[in-house]
Amino acid sequence: MTPAVLVPAGPVTREGVAGLCEDVRAAVLACPTRVAVVDVGGLGAPGLGAVDLLARLELAARRAGGRIRLRAPDPELHALLDLVGLRFEVEGKAEQREPPLRVEEEVEPGEPAV
Repeated sequence: MTPAVLVPAGPVTREGVAGLCEDVRAAVLACPTRVAVVDVGGLGAPGLGAVDLLARLELAARRAGGRIRLRAPDPELHALLDLVGLRFEVEGKAEQREPPLRVEEEVEPGEPAV
């Protein structure tokens, strides 16, 4: 089952934030994977209002036992979220993991290369 997609159109007012939080809560509870996708492409220019909105939506999702995933974030919004210390899963982007381990071989001095 695919998660619900919420598309907030910016700029979002304080009253709009409360309604979106309710929508996120309902979407998380309705989805077996407990994920709600938030399409942030229409939020407009990234700023602290967008950061506040996303933080509140994530909090609402967590209180419902889930999380949000961002769709189409502007690179500037992504950088701003990193700057304030908020990490979100981004749709279509591979998870950040540790780099793969490399094989290290010991070679005795004077031993010919193979």
